Amino acid sequence: MSSSPPTIALLFTTFPKTSETFLQRDVVALQAKGMKLRLYSLWGGGGEFRGLPVRKFNLWNLIPLFVFIIPWNCIRRPRIVLDLFEGVLMRPPPSWLNFWENMLGAGFAGCFYREFRNDPPALVHGVWAGAPATAGWLLWRILGIPYSTGAHAYDLYEHGGDWWLLEKLALAKFVHTSTESGRSFLIERGVADAKIHVIRRGLDRFPDFKPLRPTRSPLRLICVARLVAKKGFNYQFKIYQDLKAAGFAFEARIVGDGPLRVQLEREVAQLGLTGQVKLIGQIPHAEVWAQLAWADVLLHTGIVAPSGDRDGLPNVIPEAMAAGVLVVTSPVSATTEAVQQQRTGLVVDVNPPLAWRVALQHLAADDALAERLRTAARQWVLENYDAHKNTDRLAACFERAIRS
Repeated sequence: MSSSPPTIALLFTTFPKTSETFLQRDVVALQAKGMKLRLYSLWGGGGEFRGLPVRKFNLWNLIPLFVFIIPWNCIRRPRIVLDLFEGVLMRPPPSWLNFWENMLGAGFAGCFYREFRNDPPALVHGVWAGAPATAGWLLWRILGIPYSTGAHAYDLYEHGGDWWLLEKLALAKFVHTSTESGRSFLIERGVADAKIHVIRRGLDRFPDFKPLRPTRSPLRLICVARLVAKKGFNYQFKIYQDLKAAGFAFEARIVGDGPLRVQLEREVAQLGLTGQVKLIGQIPHAEVWAQLAWADVLLHTGIVAPSGDRDGLPNVIPEAMAAGVLVVTSPVSATTEAVQQQRTGLVVDVNPPLAWRVALQHLAADDALAERLRTAARQWVLENYDAHKNTDRLAACFERAIRS
């Protein structure tokens, strides 16, 4: 009789989350491999996903933490408690948000360690290097359960990186990052090369490759992004202004929501772009595919935000490439790992707008160029962005970590 597969506990910040469908694909692919998973959401989310319960951390759990668990562990595990207080007091956090994210992970570990002690998984995997990795790190300190972690763009760059990033990565069985630029960043900061595994996200199925629209006037532009500073909307709106002033026929749709929504709506009206730029808002991922089917070109005007945050490789870029949508991107972070100049797309510095107009004019008028870029882009996605192949690699990392 074959033995039951070992259990892996996956810790998410929020799961499931509409804007993180790539994480749902990872879970689906791991399930398809027959892996036994336990899912935990540290902030929001919860419910059920694909027949698996998603255990949700409730802030009410903090009451017994402060009343009973911390005082008890001051007696039972004074070294761990002392280390935590030293870590809090000896080094300022990069931001208050990151401070509370790490406290959330510590609170989860304090509240759930008895559940993990009574039914220990073979491995704990923090999907992000913030709160989830802090929880995994402390569960290892308390119970000796091995852990691994992801380390992606927000974890690495926002306000200079997560507060306890290097401490957590040093003890993890392995570190999963999804871009070569993320790998280089970690190596520069002393993380062992052999511990880092670049495993990209992926599509669980590839969309139909739509034909090139024979007459691309007006040119249909799309941006799919959270409405936040790192997406460079101030530059994107200058591009729209320039296109309109030059008499270039275009329609633009911006799909997504975020704190800049009201400001961008106001700017559409103030700049006289109401007839050409439409804010769609947040929509289900299935409807994003319909928007990509409409579009000729995806614009990505990513920048390094004042906080230091930036994108890695936004998942919508390979999704657009897979569907046959041309991509023009700024050369920030890992976008150029997929969008290679004049090979799989066009790369343009975020300023000036004239450079974007010239690029878009070429894509609107030159069928041979557009077809060559689209075909190569689709091939890149087929080779690099297959969720099943990439999840096989992640699963192999899990299996090696469990065996070791």
